[in-house]
Amino acid sequence: MLGAITGDVVGSVYEFNNLRRKDFEPLFHQDSKFTDDTVCTVAIADALLHDKDPAATLRDWCERYWSNGGWGKQFARWLAKGKNEPYNSFGNGSAMRVSAAAWLAKDYEHAMALAHKVTVITHNHPEGVRGAQATTAAIYWAIHGATPAQIRANIGSLFGYDLSRSVDDIRANNPRSEACQHTVPEAISCAVEASSFEDAIRNAISIGGDSDTIAAITGSIAEALFGIPAGISETANTYLPEDMLTVVSSFYFGRGAG
Repeated sequence: MLGAITGDVVGSVYEFNNLRRKDFEPLFHQDSKFTDDTVCTVAIADALLHDKDPAATLRDWCERYWSNGGWGKQFARWLAKGKNEPYNSFGNGSAMRVSAAAWLAKDYEHAMALAHKVTVITHNHPEGVRGAQATTAAIYWAIHGATPAQIRANIGSLFGYDLSRSVDDIRANNPRSEACQHTVPEAISCAVEASSFEDAIRNAISIGGDSDTIAAITGSIAEALFGIPAGISETANTYLPEDMLTVVSSFYFGRGAG
């Protein structure tokens, strides 16, 4: 969960000002902030932790932070309508917010069921569900000891994503897209090719495109692969308001990691 938040915060300044290199300094830019990606990630974690209705919980958190901005057009309309009906989205918002499903699941099938449950409330297009479940699967496998090579192979065989391109190849030709099918495979590649959590985040920023969301997806997987260095997690927490910190704390203690 905090991996997704960290990726979002680091990537926030590069979403519309892409930086196609890894050696940027500092990791957290002076203008970094949490975006809608963090709000949604916290909302889904809150819903799963406390057995709340995911659509109502997502709406509650997003209305609370409406002024934060950054909402996708279709998602903003969903919020404005006041009705919890899905809108057939295949946007990558389904994948950036789903990480808690992998950590809180009893087994792989449960992880897939939780990912589906919290996704179809808005992103009920097959590509939206595929992106969320592929991200959840990558995190789940990493938690349970799968190697990056195994994750890459499993994602290809079970979800049909092509992960054959290296990060360097992706960086050379990665047009901006917010669709799951054009961002989730790239984000997973940035995680499984990395040597550390920070390296994964740097990979994600370096390929450009929808930087904050790609980095959020990458960060959620990289957390499971590598853990998050204390200095990075402590810095990420400083960007969060108290109500979000409460959910983050409950998440890590609630799943037995505290």
